[in-house]
Amino acid sequence: MYPTKYHKAASIDDAIAALAAGEDAKLLAGGQTLLATMKQHLAAPSDLVDVRAIDGMSGVSTDGDTLVIGAATTHAEVASNGDVQRLCPALASLAGGIGDPAVRHAGTIGGSIANNDPAADYPAGLLALGATIVTNSREVAADDFFDGLFTTALDEDEIITAVRVDAPAKAAYVKFRQPASLFALVGVCVAQTADGARVAVTGAGEDGVFRHAGLEAALSANWSAEAAASVDVTSEGLMSDMHGSADYRANLVKVLAKRAAAGC
Repeated sequence: MYPTKYHKAASIDDAIAALAAGEDAKLLAGGQTLLATMKQHLAAPSDLVDVRAIDGMSGVSTDGDTLVIGAATTHAEVASNGDVQRLCPALASLAGGIGDPAVRHAGTIGGSIANNDPAADYPAGLLALGATIVTNSREVAADDFFDGLFTTALDEDEIITAVRVDAPAKAAYVKFRQPASLFALVGVCVAQTADGARVAVTGAGEDGVFRHAGLEAALSANWSAEAAASVDVTSEGLMSDMHGSADYRANLVKVLAKRAAAGC
């Protein structure tokens, strides 16, 4: 076993200082990815900087029709929060479908999007909802935040502090689960926003989460399952693996988009 120092940060500045001081320091929130990779000896951080005790990093508040979700808020807290259920029930439903109860009561929204797993649920939801990711130094639109497999726009000394989501007119997230991991083999989130329809897909793209322009155009013109069904969803740019071919995933994208549009 390798040595690791544990730091319980009391503030954002404290966390940043601990990150800078460590040879290979990593942030710790829910730990659902980091601890697993450490157990498998795929990661060996010199320091773990726990941000869960920082004031304001957990919980949900509202600013008019905008949800403000602390980065260390667990999936279970997002799923059960009354304001989330009222202003964006699709996000509450998405959070309630992540993993199993143990994962939902430990994993956090900030940790999930910072990791940006290509089959994770939150990236699709936040991208479709046009969310804003708030860090200790700036605000980043979801369109500019997710930047490929396990890659984001975060700088090395940057910490996610909150996520802001404006209440959509309509939204729904539907996924086809990979039965062993409970990640999305394919997941599709549709949202009717002030800027028109937005559709984001997870679990299918070779480069991770992405928006689907064809589905967005169809649903902007006519929000219906029939409109989604009329779109030609090709397998170009989609992944193939032991769980499903690119053609299979392309078909799932269309089927799930139809279900999501019908369920709003």
